[in-house]
This record gives sequence, C-alpha cells and structure tokens, in this order.
Amino acid sequence: MVYSTKDEIPLYSGVKLLTLNYIITLQLGKRNMTVLVDTGSDLTWVQCEPCKLCYSQQDPILNPGLSRSYKSVARNSSSCQSLEGATGFAGVCGADQKNSCNYVVNYGDGSYTRGELGRERLYVGKTYVKDFVFGCGRNNKGLFGGASGILGLGRSNLSLISQTSKKFDGVFSYCLPSTEVDSSGSLTFGWDASVYKNSTPISYTKMISNPEPSTFYFLNLTSFSIGGVAIQAPGFATGRTLIDSGTVISRLVPSVYNTLKTEFLKQFSGYPTAPSYSILDTCFNLSAYENVNIPTLNLHFEDTVNVNVDVLGMFYFAKDDASQVCLALASLSSEDEVGITGNFQQRNLRIVYDTKKSKVGFAEEACSYT
Repeated sequence: MVYSTKDEIPLYSGVKLLTLNYIITLQLGKRNMTVLVDTGSDLTWVQCEPCKLCYSQQDPILNPGLSRSYKSVARNSSSCQSLEGATGFAGVCGADQKNSCNYVVNYGDGSYTRGELGRERLYVGKTYVKDFVFGCGRNNKGLFGGASGILGLGRSNLSLISQTSKKFDGVFSYCLPSTEVDSSGSLTFGWDASVYKNSTPISYTKMISNPEPSTFYFLNLTSFSIGGVAIQAPGFATGRTLIDSGTVISRLVPSVYNTLKTEFLKQFSGYPTAPSYSILDTCFNLSAYENVNIPTLNLHFEDTVNVNVDVLGMFYFAKDDASQVCLALASLSSEDEVGITGNFQQRNLRIVYDTKKSKVGFAEEACSYT
C-alpha cells in the first residue's frame, strides 16, 4: 500500500561521497540509506549484511536479519520472474535458502551487484511503500562512491516508478543542481507542477520504443547546435539517445561527436591545449584566464523541443586550478552504439517523465535551492 499522491525529496550532488552522480536519502525498514538516483536502472538495491564483498559506504550497511518487517522474495513469485526484464538475468534459487530469489546486475562500466530479492518497508520523503521489492546486495563492486546502493527509476515492473504507479500515475521529475556540496535540487513523484520552479514552459518530446532493452528512456535527438551553428551528421539518422541520470558524461556516436568537436574548436580557439583526461579528449589549460566565452550547446529533440545545456554542463574541471579543463562530451566507439545524454548535460533543467503517456518534458530551472 502507498500513501500520498505527490512528494518532493531533496536531491544533492554526490561529490561528498566521491561520485559525480546524484543522491537522495530514503529509509528502508528503520535505516536511512543514501542512494544514487538512476533512470538507467530498474532494480533498487542496497548493500546488506552479511556481506561477501562490500565496498566502503557512508551509512551503516543494512542488516535485514535485525528487521521484523523484512521478507525474502520467493523464487516462484512474480517479482522474481520480473528480474529478467529488469536486469537481463533471470532470478535463480539461492544456495543457502532454496526458495529465495537471487539476482545479478552488471553495469556498463564493469560495476556489479549480486544478492537476493527482499521486501521491506520503504519511506521516500513522505511516501510509505509497504513490501517494497528491492535487492539485498551481498557481493557488490564498482563505481558507487560511498552510496549505499542505487534507486532504480527505470520502466520495468521492479522499478520504484512501477511499484508506485497506482498513486503517482507513473510520473516523476527531477532538477539536478551543480556539484557544489550543499546545493540541493529536487526529485518529485506524482504530477504537481506547483513544486516546480521552472523559468520556461515545459516542452514534451515523445519516448521512442526500443526492443532491447525496453526499460530505458529513449528519445529522438534530431540535431545539435553549437554557438548557434547547426550541427548535422550521419549519426543523427538513427536519432535515438538514452537519457540517463546515472551516466555522468554524454556519449555521442563518432560522426556526431567529431562534427560537434570541430565546430566547437572553431568557436573556442586561441586557448592552450592540455592532455586528454580519461574518455575526454578535448582539453585546455585555462589557468591563466579569469573569464572565457564558452559556446552554448543546444539539443534538438523530436516535436520541436529545444534544450539549452547549462554552461556548467560544458566543461569538466579535471584539475581545480583550471590547468586541465575538458569538453564534457565523449565519443562512442562505433556508429552502431546508442548515444547517451548524461547528467552533466541535464543540470539546471526540470525534466519530467510521464511513463504512462510515454513522453519526457524539459524546462529551464535554477536547481540550486540552498
């Protein structure tokens, strides 16, 4: 059972937990858990005791054995059968408890979590969810910072959005703040535009279907413009991009990235270069400059939806003294891969997901409320 038809929860940058993803605090049973907000994941999970392999996290690790309200999910349950659609792996019988449902989730960056499905009381903001299905991770490794786990906001039956759809009608939104430690944005559930602080109207573009996997949020990205100059490339022929709050840097197919990079360098010329940083290959030494003019980036989606990328989403500071500042976009390996719009380019926007009407809305909003 779920109570409340709308809710708003403070959302913060995860920099204090050594991650560039965004975090909220929820309560499982009687324990507060700080989790990463991820529209590219379906299963919500946290690390659990006893742990076979657990990374270091800020909060105490959840021990379900101490909770009277925790229940294991049975192998023959509909929740266990939903695992394959949510994670790509079918649930399997647990080794210790023959009827328990074990899960595996592998992420694109090599991170993973393994454990069993459980049910527990969940409190998110003012919202109470009885018997919320989540993953109790016993074997977890990867780039999760000091968070307790992941909040899955995807489209499968196991996501938080689906488990609360009767009350929130499949609608949620967020506004991602800057990476300042104390800057607060918001995550909302349900349709209540009164909590939005957007400065421009919300414009909607429809989600596009994708057979594998269908639980992601795909949009049709038709073109870019950089500094007012339209960017056209063969890679826009397929158009689709995955919008993902759990990916930091946006990835573009090579033809699109190279065309955009060439135009960016035309407009942002005369600055000393710096070495590449990780996947970022367009870097500058700006330590001698107090001010620079950064070309604006606009994303153009189907249904004539134009999204202005905040200036904070253009550069990644690899070094705090600005001696290595990189264009915050990266190229994929091939034209066959699917582009990703990451959270760096989603800052200071109110992004509204309406899963039942299959549309995503964008509006400009100053997301730093503190």
